[in-house]
Amino acid sequence: MSKQVGGRENLGFIRDDLKNYLRSKRSIPMMQGDTGGVLEYLQGMQLEDPNFFYAIQVDEDDLITNIFWADAKMRTDFAHFGDVVCFDTTYRKHKDGRPIALFVGVNHHKQTTVFGAALLYDETILTFEWLFDTFAKAMMEKIPRTILTDQDGRMATALASQWPTTYHRLCIWHIYQNAAMHLADVFKDFQNFAADFSHCIYDYENEDDFFEGWSEMLKTYGLEDNKWLKKMFDIKEKWALVYGRETFCADMTTTQRSESMNSVIKKYVSYKHGLLEFFEHFQRLLDDRRYDESVADFKGNQSTPAMTFPCRILQHAASVYTHEVYEKFKEELCKGIDCKWEVDGELGNQMIYRVTPHGKTSHHLVTYDSSTNSICCSCKKFEFAGFLCSHALKILMTLNIVTIPDAYILKRWTKAAKTGNVHVSSESSPEMELKAKLNFRYKELSYLYMQLMTKASECDEAYQIAKDGFWKMSEQMDACCQGKKKMKEVRIEENCSAYQDVDTNPSEVAYNKIKGIKVKEKVTYKSSKRPRSALEMATKKRKYKVKEKSSSKKLQEFGNNVVHSSMDSATIQGFVRELPPEQAQELGNNDDSDQQVAKHE
Repeated sequence: MSKQVGGRENLGFIRDDLKNYLRSKRSIPMMQGDTGGVLEYLQGMQLEDPNFFYAIQVDEDDLITNIFWADAKMRTDFAHFGDVVCFDTTYRKHKDGRPIALFVGVNHHKQTTVFGAALLYDETILTFEWLFDTFAKAMMEKIPRTILTDQDGRMATALASQWPTTYHRLCIWHIYQNAAMHLADVFKDFQNFAADFSHCIYDYENEDDFFEGWSEMLKTYGLEDNKWLKKMFDIKEKWALVYGRETFCADMTTTQRSESMNSVIKKYVSYKHGLLEFFEHFQRLLDDRRYDESVADFKGNQSTPAMTFPCRILQHAASVYTHEVYEKFKEELCKGIDCKWEVDGELGNQMIYRVTPHGKTSHHLVTYDSSTNSICCSCKKFEFAGFLCSHALKILMTLNIVTIPDAYILKRWTKAAKTGNVHVSSESSPEMELKAKLNFRYKELSYLYMQLMTKASECDEAYQIAKDGFWKMSEQMDACCQGKKKMKEVRIEENCSAYQDVDTNPSEVAYNKIKGIKVKEKVTYKSSKRPRSALEMATKKRKYKVKEKSSSKKLQEFGNNVVHSSMDSATIQGFVRELPPEQAQELGNNDDSDQQVAKHE
């Protein structure tokens, strides 16, 4: 095309513009009929659920590109279980072929829960940035502590810019898949390579040991110059467990929950369905998942898990944890029974133990502090998964501690995980402007009461408690507001009465009470009129002389009339009132005039 127009400078666009144009043309646009149907559906959902949140992004032609939505249950679940999120966009299963992006996590029953969903136009950095920013707005600016994604560079760039404080981990399953593609010959020729590669991912507890093991693996299999492994080593903090042990990940290392949700979607949505049908069938999926959660809640509250042997620490775990988490805890406890231990050292109140799992040569260091009843293991199982590891449980049993210390019972894994309301932001500061403070309070109260309404709608008794509490609280707030209003009126009256005893202006008194405001002193002027120029003064004198002459003439005529008795008393008084002040005074001081007036009267 450059040759046809005589050079690139005459072409009018660059290669990137051409790629963007072709990509937009190849993408299947949303039909105009679907647009109205989707908007009507979303608005209807918001009418049914006032806390239903949705956002739509349009392009320069006002065509819908990306759609995000989250109902009240999703937002409430994120408040309780949104510390770890799996994000994936690999599934396309509807008529338009748009990527379905799901924010999913794990609840206290170890079930997959959906925090938000989106239909995307493409998978560019700008799209992901809009999506992450919109998700944070829907969740009252709360963002997850950890997010797991596949190895997508565009996602990584968007996360770094929008959620810089969130720990980004890569799905280990995807790393194995990529390793199988880039290192297919190595996997084929060396049977032990898979075990050594897995050892680098999972087993090291010290960074120096990881470096040593990685270098040894590269040297053993002759992979020092492998480009893919060099690239992976540059982002080792995102996949090597030695860098993520102290970050809570809810015991997840893959995006398996997103993948499982993709398989579940297949049962509800097919290629025959349009966008509006997709929304309706996706809602059925959410309803079914929530029904399973309610069944698990009922089972956990009404039954106790069966115990193979009734030791006290298991009984304590069964009374606190949900059934699914209890099974995980029991598995760790059983592993701990076969572990070997020995004292490694002592430091003040701290005892250090060396614990070796059954069938392994490597050991873990467990530190117990008797003064604070705290325990810590080098494997960091509690920090990563949220419950104690087998090594720590072995030491607790050895020390005859028969209950789980309160500091090591994470609320999100207990039966009471959804009790109470979750605060997502700090209190408003006094320095905030009134409008910003009111807006902040409104948002925070809306978010808190959204959680309350979600709980209250689940059973009749909770619904009635919420209604009664609302009316009682409403009366208390009315009384509080009226009381403050009356107090304010009393203060105003007191201030007004105080002002009456002071000669100073009340506004001046108020200013004087404020510290830091310098009051400008008042300057008293003799006259508020501007000074006159010499020309104006001369003009005024001429006018005054003319007026004085005419007044003197009138005064002479007045005297003659009085003498000849041709004027009555009313006319004389009116005439005097019309005279200038100086001549009226002169007339008043004239004895002859007074005698003449008296004579006339």
